[in-house]
Amino acid sequence: MSDSNLLHQRHLLSASEADGHSQGLQAHPSYRLAFSDKDFLMQDELRHVRLQLEYLKPQLVMEQYQVQATIVVFGSARFLSPEQAAENLQQAQARQAATPTDSRLLQQLRQAQRDQKNSRYYDAARRFSHLVTEHSRQHPENAVMVISGGGPGVMEAANRGAYEAGGQSIGLNIVLPHEQRPNPYITPEFCFQFHYFAIRKMHFLQRARALVAFPGGFGTLDELFETLTLLQTGKARQVPVILYDKAFWTRLINFDMLVEEGLIKADDLQLIQFVDSPEQAWQAICGCYQL
Repeated sequence: MSDSNLLHQRHLLSASEADGHSQGLQAHPSYRLAFSDKDFLMQDELRHVRLQLEYLKPQLVMEQYQVQATIVVFGSARFLSPEQAAENLQQAQARQAATPTDSRLLQQLRQAQRDQKNSRYYDAARRFSHLVTEHSRQHPENAVMVISGGGPGVMEAANRGAYEAGGQSIGLNIVLPHEQRPNPYITPEFCFQFHYFAIRKMHFLQRARALVAFPGGFGTLDELFETLTLLQTGKARQVPVILYDKAFWTRLINFDMLVEEGLIKADDLQLIQFVDSPEQAWQAICGCYQL
């Protein structure tokens, strides 16, 4: 049958046939609106669009709420609150006492003891965030909002401190192989989720007036050194970088050796300040901005 006959036949469809054919066309993927077609948006060729959308959504929200200045709090997601750490230790002690020869239970007890020791970092991040938020509520002309990675550990502690001080805070969650759920202390309007680390990092630093890094692992080190690189190379506005617990950081990183080997300048160490209490951290920031 020729193409012209096929076209002629389509014109001769009955009303019911035409209606069914129309419904079939509407159900076809090609008929979906481009912005609501997930399969279309997830193509490699649309990555630049996804990057732009992922940047714009938090950007427009924070512009709407006039969020202009933030303090970034980084640190391990694995630190527990003192309450949770104490409860876990008590349970581990009871299990190990009941079966003292079980090596697995002994290992769990040691882990619980380490978690209790490290819970002081959770408490410190919580206290620091409380100080920041308390100041911001009392001095709205110099208000800064705490921003965290949105997950557990130090991130939770930072958002919790702001919540307990009666203020708001931001959480920038990210999709990970093991699902990361937002901690319950983030202000709902500022609870965002990212796929791209790069866009998330941009939002961390775009409004940052200071960065406070508590002890942490690869993620914390990644964020810390990227920030230091941007500051060192003049790609970002100079802001104080506060490292909490000097003993931890100097044991982890030999900054002096980098200077001795000529890998960084001695002046580069001025980008970093060490503190050992939440109050010192906040005072270091206040001193920088004369608050």
